[in-house]
Amino acid sequence: MKNKYLGTVICLYLSYLIHGMGVIILAQNMGYLLTQLHTDKAGIGYVISAMGIGRLIVLYASGVLSDKFGRRPFIYTGLFVYCIFFGGILISPNVQVAFFLALLAGVANSLMDAGTYPALMEAFPNTPGTANILIKAFMSAGQFLLPIIMGVIIANDLYYGISFIIPIVSFILIGLVLSRLEFPSGTTAKQGKASVVLQDKFIAKPKMWLEGASLIAIGFTCTVTFLVIQIWMPTYGEQVVGMTKADSLQLISYYGMGSLASVFMTSYLVKEKVRPVTVVFVYPIISFISLLGVYYYPTPMVATVGSFIIGFSAAGGVLQLALTSMIEIFPGKKGTITGIIYTASSIAGFVAPFVAGIIAQTNVANIILFDAGITLIGVILAVIVNIRYRKVINMEIKGVQV
Repeated sequence: MKNKYLGTVICLYLSYLIHGMGVIILAQNMGYLLTQLHTDKAGIGYVISAMGIGRLIVLYASGVLSDKFGRRPFIYTGLFVYCIFFGGILISPNVQVAFFLALLAGVANSLMDAGTYPALMEAFPNTPGTANILIKAFMSAGQFLLPIIMGVIIANDLYYGISFIIPIVSFILIGLVLSRLEFPSGTTAKQGKASVVLQDKFIAKPKMWLEGASLIAIGFTCTVTFLVIQIWMPTYGEQVVGMTKADSLQLISYYGMGSLASVFMTSYLVKEKVRPVTVVFVYPIISFISLLGVYYYPTPMVATVGSFIIGFSAAGGVLQLALTSMIEIFPGKKGTITGIIYTASSIAGFVAPFVAGIIAQTNVANIILFDAGITLIGVILAVIVNIRYRKVINMEIKGVQV
């Protein structure tokens, strides 16, 4: 039977395609903004870090209020606040104003998350995981498209603000269409299908201070890994590798292609082949090796291939699978665990750009080395998690009860 919320769902996914552009739009326009804001690379890093701060500020409250007042108001408000960000940046005279606007972008992100994720789960109560992971696919598509748009702007010497105007127009159209569509009532989820954790699934008591803390920290490390690449890979490609500006911006398109490919492959793997906790270990190893390759062999080919591989291994769902693993090991408090993991991710959202911006003042290449170091910490944490997982979970029982 056709899902009556299909139109609503399509609009929500399209809004995350535009959000994917918003995540990287400041980094993609760094050259223009350096002049407009009268600042340096550290200043731009400072502005970008505000997105993480804004997201963190309303992360918990927006989720609670969304449950109380419904999904629609938060999605509308998120779209509206995002438009303020996109339009405001174009007339922003200095770093301070841009920082405030980026803060609003982070707030908009949390508001959209608070409305969209629950709405999708309520629209598809039997396949909520698949519905949510597709958000990542649309975000990756947006991160793939924006560098192409920037390439056209640069090649034709067009106004850089076009890259901001397109999201504004898109969000307005999405909001208008959504106003005529129906949202799930919030009661469609079938409580009877909630997973039941079997007593014999656990062979030992999990330790929050060990594997729990490690998974929370992975929420931080995996976010740093992909965020640094999103923001700084074009600059690295231009200043260290020696690529043209247009070609260096295309590195994020390859990153987005890798992320998009990973979303679909990883969703298949964890459904049929491997446990999420294994992916949480393997993917950071791939990212670490790729980052070292990009650092020690700064050539256009290595940078291009490395961007794709890092997009695949770092941005293809490690954060979501760390959350899945956490809920599997510590069932029963999904909301609390989700808040904790994503809070760690949000902290990374403002720490990583700020630290990387400071590093860029002396040597842009060292940003990649910094990213590799954080990723290595994530690998070590994943080793701890996998060892403890096999001590806690009965490996004879197939499937993840979440």
